Amino acid sequence: MENVEVAKILNDYADLLDIKGENPFRVRSYRKVAQSIEHSSRPLAELIEDDADLTTLPGIGTSMADHLREIIETGTLSAFQTLQKKVPGTLVVLLRLEGLGPKKVKTLYHELGITSITELRTALNSGEVETLPGFGKTTAHKLRQSLKEFDRHRQRFKLVDVEQLIRPFLDYMRKAPGIEKLEVAGSFRRRKETIGDVDVLIACDKPEPVMKYFQKFSSVKRVENAGTTKGTILLQSGLKVDLRLLHRNAFGAALHYFTGSKAHNIAIRQLGVGKGLRISEYGVFRVSKTKGATKTRKTREHRIGGSAEMDVFQAVGLSWIAPELRENQGEIEKAQKNNLPKLIELKDIRGNLHMHSTWSDGQNTIEEMVRACKDLGYQYCAMTDHSRSTRIAGGLDIKDLKNQWKEINTIRKRLKGIRLLASAEVDILPDGDLDYPDHILENLDIVVASIHSHLTMSKRDMTKRIIKAICHQAVDIIGHPTQRQINDRDPYALDFEEIFRAARDHDVALELNAQPIRLDLSDVYVRRAKEIDVKIAINSDAHSVENLQFMRYGIDQARRGWLEKENVVNTLPWNTLKQWLHRRR
Repeated sequence: MENVEVAKILNDYADLLDIKGENPFRVRSYRKVAQSIEHSSRPLAELIEDDADLTTLPGIGTSMADHLREIIETGTLSAFQTLQKKVPGTLVVLLRLEGLGPKKVKTLYHELGITSITELRTALNSGEVETLPGFGKTTAHKLRQSLKEFDRHRQRFKLVDVEQLIRPFLDYMRKAPGIEKLEVAGSFRRRKETIGDVDVLIACDKPEPVMKYFQKFSSVKRVENAGTTKGTILLQSGLKVDLRLLHRNAFGAALHYFTGSKAHNIAIRQLGVGKGLRISEYGVFRVSKTKGATKTRKTREHRIGGSAEMDVFQAVGLSWIAPELRENQGEIEKAQKNNLPKLIELKDIRGNLHMHSTWSDGQNTIEEMVRACKDLGYQYCAMTDHSRSTRIAGGLDIKDLKNQWKEINTIRKRLKGIRLLASAEVDILPDGDLDYPDHILENLDIVVASIHSHLTMSKRDMTKRIIKAICHQAVDIIGHPTQRQINDRDPYALDFEEIFRAARDHDVALELNAQPIRLDLSDVYVRRAKEIDVKIAINSDAHSVENLQFMRYGIDQARRGWLEKENVVNTLPWNTLKQWLHRRR
């Protein structure tokens, strides 16, 4: 089982324990381990296969280690199955509805026998829900609204969509009366690939006029809350925006707090406690006890920082930690040793090695794409139109490909200052063979080998398929390795440890596809690739001149995966990249 599958079982078990009313510390321990497992770059199955001592991992005791081994070995957890005989497992879905916590879900189940979204909707329509203790007409009304939102927006918003949806709101709020600073925090600032809601922080002296202004935004569907310093609106798009109004003295501490992640914040606060500090969204405070010998003596606090975000890190003796790393996955320990990676930046990219033109399914000509790459300051770019098997995308047969080479040679003569590489995105066929014969492949400057068909193969067969392509001496890059599309198509199953080892041993790069609907590889797999020295290529997979801007999403994902420019092949200057491209030919 993959780590994410293990984490889901643990999280579902924790939810049922919560509904049942178990000890909250026990519930929290399962959720904490689930988070740790899900974000771990090392497969749990591999640790168990190596007979590693799981109790050396954070938060895992003997009992939890036994649970993890059972999940890996059997695919389930007997304690979870036993609990489901008492509390239906389908109840965890109800917890996703706004306004329903464990206690209310328990009431719905025991009083009305509700175990699903469908049953809840029926009970709401009949009027039964509002008669329950602790519910009433107001709660029932809110639940109906929550169901509508659940139906329309079950999935989190893609990062690229949030950027578009939130931009008009931010432009509007920057004109609010008396504001000094405005920042977007939360998972958006950490550049996660999907976003639940958006946290916006504003520094101002007079919050009241800002809060009134906030509620008047033209695309507000519903104002859910508008207090003195906190407000929440739901946009017409279904995106929720939370606003926090702060004094300038607390803005930096609040920015750190609301950026998260929760696990990172807890770890920072614990470091602060060890140094006699209290760190919160309101600032950094030195805690001292008043004089006296009584057991009930009080404590006093005085502010030592909080206006700047760096105040938080300095207070606990840490170097700056980039928002993309703040997941409590080793960044704090690295910062304590001043040994954080120097994360890759967009300016480090020297070329794009995967893009399409009108020869296949692109929207711009080769020359238009190359000129756009030159305008971005690239030293080189590769024209990688689809191969013949991808008919739906206008894949090129051998005759068309050779004709394209002629056009590329003409453009090379006409357009100076950038290297144009004659390349292709070559399909990996179901048996692992490539879509062009060897005598064609050996004439390509770069071969990006990708899968576009037969996506339902078994994990074993799909892994063998990709490894066979990796072993082909013409292949330079494996394109979008799992073919996932965020919120639309799950990745196919692969044994990534085998894939990584093969890529490393054959010096083949794995692509971090910067298309925001892909971002494939995930940040977890990117970090694992770095750990075992697998090269990464960050490519836009652009199908138009505008799509070339996707590169920045790839950089976001790369930074979340701890990549430095030395880990990425298309940060190499042309002469060095040229040597790498000839390494196996």
